[in-house]
Parts: sequence; structure tokens; C-alpha cells
Amino acid sequence: MMQMVHSRFNALLSACVLSLIATAGWSQSITWLGTLPGGSESRAYGVSADGAVVVGWSYNAAGQSRAFRWTAAGGMQDLGTLPGGGNSWANAVSADGAVVVGVAYNAAGQQRAFRWQNGVMQALGTLPGGSYSAASGVSANGTVVVGVAGNAAGQLRAFRWTASGGMQDLGTPPGGNESSALAVSADGRVVVGYARYAPGQERERAFRWENGVMQNLGTLPSGGNSWAIAVSANGTVVVGVAWNAAGQLRAVRWPASGGIQDLGTLSGGSNWTWVSAVSADGSVMVGYTQNAAGQWCAVRWTASGGIEDLNTTYASLLTNGSVLIGARAISPDGRYIVGYGTNAATNRTEAFLLDTYTPPCTLDGDVNGDGIVDDADLLIVLFNFGNRCGQ
Repeated sequence: MMQMVHSRFNALLSACVLSLIATAGWSQSITWLGTLPGGSESRAYGVSADGAVVVGWSYNAAGQSRAFRWTAAGGMQDLGTLPGGGNSWANAVSADGAVVVGVAYNAAGQQRAFRWQNGVMQALGTLPGGSYSAASGVSANGTVVVGVAGNAAGQLRAFRWTASGGMQDLGTPPGGNESSALAVSADGRVVVGYARYAPGQERERAFRWENGVMQNLGTLPSGGNSWAIAVSANGTVVVGVAWNAAGQLRAVRWPASGGIQDLGTLSGGSNWTWVSAVSADGSVMVGYTQNAAGQWCAVRWTASGGIEDLNTTYASLLTNGSVLIGARAISPDGRYIVGYGTNAATNRTEAFLLDTYTPPCTLDGDVNGDGIVDDADLLIVLFNFGNRCGQ
């Protein structure tokens, strides 16, 4: 009898150890992505849905800015530039990490929007008669690219590109004379950005474009300019920045229900905040602001928690002197955040990948989720006694 109990205990103990090992694999982490060989700085601007691919730009040994695609297995890959060109920058990546878009110089020294896939960087051209283009966003499947391009009149216009239709001029809202697209919904149907208005082009307003109609989203009450920077997967929630009546730049959200929402500021921090990206459901946003000490810091916004400094929330992951300065992109599920900061280990500005996953806390007695409360649950509790959820 005692031998049977002992065997059962050993089996349960082994199961608990394996469970704890698996849970440890889910722990939160910060990965500094380094730079291209000989480079002095890097910044991340996009992340795939599973966090496995990060894109952005890094200086190389020659001091050129080059678009990169990073994976844990392959490290930081230089995506090169257009034939005969110099610098390039990656601004966004498809959900599966296979398609990268951005801007690169060509042999004539002109900036061109590009779409990279399978080792090939494709220039997307310009609008008829134009001499400039840059890509800023891509749909989840990589088939729709958006950005800004010059037209024959020398005006900047938001564009939407597809392989079959080429580069489409999205126009401007009534009264506008220039526009720029900054992001696109997951299905490529909704485009957001900002438009400039005459006279003098001194007024800019956020827009949402769908089915050929460009809607002016307005700004904060008695405020100034506004810019739409990101959009939820289904295109219903738009986020960006706007000046308020006091002349302060605020991160804002245009919810599906309409209107505009000021996302506030950090307690004791600057009245200047910026939002860069939003999760698929529109519930989580990331960006940057200044804290109470006047330091630039990466932030996250949620309805329940408001704006939080990621350096405070994930302080245990940062070595002394390392700082997360700006958050630039977030995975659709809100788990992965990328941007740039100061890596104390190398004493330079580097791209980072932050994994925020926390294993769910079980509130009832069925700790292992097998549908029954038994001694296996008790052993898990005993081995985790004193720990906090996610550690």
C-alpha cells in the first residue's frame, strides 16, 4: 500500500515539475535586438501576430539606415535597398511576418514605397507624374499597402496599393488639398491618416477612408490639428493624436460609437502624449510620453488601467540603466510590444521586443484545469506557495 502511495506521489510530483517548467516558459521577457553589424542604433516599427518577426531600421557599418527583419533564429537581417539606392526603412509587417513595407531610395536618389517578400524588394512606384512615395502600413495578409505619394501637381496624396490595381489616389475630404495614409485595417478595407486643408495648408485633420469616402474625424473640443495613426482590425476603432484647447498634444481614440476620447496622461507626467499602435479589438494602445522626471518613456493604455509607464510595469525585466523610450507597434492580441530604448548593456539605442504574457490565475480549486479538485492541485499550490501570478 505504501509503495503504491509513494509511486503515485512521485508521478504527481513529476507532473507538477513539468507543469511548472511549462509555466516558466511563458514568463514575461524583454529582448534587445541589437543592430546590424557595425551599426550604432536600431528601432523597431512592426511585429508579426505571433511576435516571431520584428521589423524596423538599423544603421549599418557604413552609417546607412537599412530596413531590417529580425527573428530569434536568424537575428537581424538587412533587407537592403532598391537597386543603386542607399538608405531604407521598414515601417510595417504582415501578420505572418512574410511581407515587409516601408521606404527606400532608388538610384536617382528618390524615395519610393517598397514591398519586400521572399528576399525581393519591390518598388511600388508613384502616382502619375509624381516623384515621391512611402509605405506606412500593410494589411494582415500583405496584399494591401498604404502610404503617401506625390502627384503631378506636387501635392501629397494618401494611396492604397494592390498588385492588381496598382497605386490608387484616395483623394482628400471636401476642402482638403493634401492627404497621407498611415495605417490600414487587417482586411485592407479601411485606411486612416490625416489631410491638409486650404488656405495655406496650416490645418490638418484625422481621416477614415472606406469605399471611396474619406471622413473627417475632427479633433478635441476647441483644439487644433489631429492625426489618425492606427486602426483596429475591423476598422471601427481609430487612434491617433490631437491638440486640445490648452495647446497640449494628447493621445486620442475615436471609438466605434462616435466622438473622440482623450486618453489622458501619466500621473505627474507631461501633458504631451503620443499613440503609435492599437490591438486588433481596439482595447490596448501603445505609444510614448514624458514621465514626472521629464524622461521619455514607452506607455500602454487600457480602459481599466489608463496610461501606464512600461518601465514601471516591467521594471523587474530591465537591467539598471536600461529604459524603454518609445513603443511603436503591438501584436493583434496585445501580447507583444516593440519599439526602441536604451540598452545599458551596450550603451546605445536599440530595438526591443517585449513579451507581456502572464499565465492566467485560477481562482477555484481546480488549479490544473482537469475538471476535478484533487491532490495534484494541492501539490501545484504547495510548489508555487509564495509566488505571484506570472512569476
